[in-house]
Amino acid sequence: MCTALTYLSGDFYRGRTLDYERGYGEEVVVTPRAYPFAFRHEGLCAPHYAIIGTACVADGYPLYYDAVNEKGLGMAGLNFVSSAAYRPCPAEGRGVAQFELIPWLLGSCAGVDEACRLLEGVCITDDAFLPGLPPAKLHWLLA
Repeated sequence: MCTALTYLSGDFYRGRTLDYERGYGEEVVVTPRAYPFAFRHEGLCAPHYAIIGTACVADGYPLYYDAVNEKGLGMAGLNFVSSAAYRPCPAEGRGVAQFELIPWLLGSCAGVDEACRLLEGVCITDDAFLPGLPPAKLHWLLA
């Protein structure tokens, strides 16, 4: 189980643990503003906020564990194995694949209120990143 916290006292701090028994090739990754994210259900997002965080890069795509954008909005994906559930993208509606959620929100939003508005009516989908790489069972901290 992963743990996360925020602390505000003049400055803002965010931290998290990454409680895995082994590494998955994670590294510090910077996604520049011009990097084209091609989201499965939300289309191409070329101009977006720059992002830095910890990710495993697979097939040229940053699978972020946690990150912060240039505006200071941060997000962490935390294990939630027994309770996380995703479903297919609805025929009518909006969907974001589980592995796209961090770059989608951090690329699009400058703050928490803006992110909450963007999330309204969005289905977090069960799309696998690649065959054999199913969605991680997560919940998220956004601050």
